[in-house]
Amino acid sequence: MNDSLFSESESLDGRLLFAIPKKGRLHEKCLSILAGADIKFTRHNRLDVALVQNHPIALVFLPASDIPSFVGKGNIDLGITGHDVILESKMHNLVTEVLRLGFGKCALQVQVPEHSDIKTVDDLAGKRVVTSFEVLAGKYFSEVDDRLQLQNDNRTKIEYVGGSVEAACSLGLADGIVDLVESGDTMRAAGLHAIATVLQTEAVLIKSSVPKHPHLAPLIQRLTARIAGVVAAERYALCQYNISRDKLAAATAISPGRRAPTISALEEDNWVAVSVMVEKSRIATTMDELVSIGAEDVLVLNLDNCRV
Repeated sequence: MNDSLFSESESLDGRLLFAIPKKGRLHEKCLSILAGADIKFTRHNRLDVALVQNHPIALVFLPASDIPSFVGKGNIDLGITGHDVILESKMHNLVTEVLRLGFGKCALQVQVPEHSDIKTVDDLAGKRVVTSFEVLAGKYFSEVDDRLQLQNDNRTKIEYVGGSVEAACSLGLADGIVDLVESGDTMRAAGLHAIATVLQTEAVLIKSSVPKHPHLAPLIQRLTARIAGVVAAERYALCQYNISRDKLAAATAISPGRRAPTISALEEDNWVAVSVMVEKSRIATTMDELVSIGAEDVLVLNLDNCRV
C-alpha cells in the first residue's frame, strides 16, 4: 500500500472507514455507486485515502483481494469486494455480506483446452491445475479426488500463479485451469472451454461480523440504505399505466412490483392509474402484455435513486 495512506491518519479519527477497490474490474462501478449515494470526495493523485466532504467517512482504496481481511481483522467498517475474494481469503466467518450489488458478475470455472481429451472434471482429476484461486480450487478438487478415491501422488496438483492463468495450458504448465469468466472472450481466445463451474460471484458490500465502532452503526445503516437504493434504481424502472378496474387483477399479475403496485382511482368511472416497479430486463415484455389486456397510456420512467 502507498505510504501516503498514512499521511491522513490524524484526520481519520471518528470517521467511518470504507474500503473501495483501487483498480480492476470493480473500481469504476464502485465510483458510480458512491456518486449515486451522494458521497462526495476528491481523491488526490497517488493517494490511497480520500476524506468524504459531506459525511464523516474516509474512503480507503485497497486491492480488492485485501479488503475482506481489512474488514474482518482490521479497523475498516465497510468494504466492497467480490464474493469469490471473501471465500478465497477465508474471511467468510469474520465478515458479513450486507448487500449483493448486482455488478461484477462472473463465474469461477474449470477450463481445459478445447481439443484435449479432457471432457469432464473427473478426467482432469489427478492432473495439473493452475489457478490464482488456490484455496477455492484446492477445496473443489479435494472433494473430487475424495469422491474418486485418489490417493497421495495420484491426487490433483494445484499450482498458484498470480496472472496470465489462461496461458498455462498452451505453455505446458497445466492440463487445466480454474479462473474467472465474465464474457468468455479471453477463455475462447486462449483456446479453452469451461467444463464445470466452481461458483458464481458478484460484487458485495461487506461489514465486520463483530462491530468495531458501535457509535457508527446509524451511519452504516444509512449508507447501506443509500447504496441499496442505487442498486435498485439500476435494476428497476417505474412503469405507469391506466386500466379499467375489471382488468386490474390481470394487470397486477403481469406487473406485481417489488412488493405491490400503487393504485389510484381516476375521475373516469371504473378506471384506475397504476404505478409499479418493473425489472428493466423485462420492461419491453411487460409493456407488450399490459397493452394486450387493455392498458393505456403506458409510460416508463428511469430511476436515478430510490429507497426500497
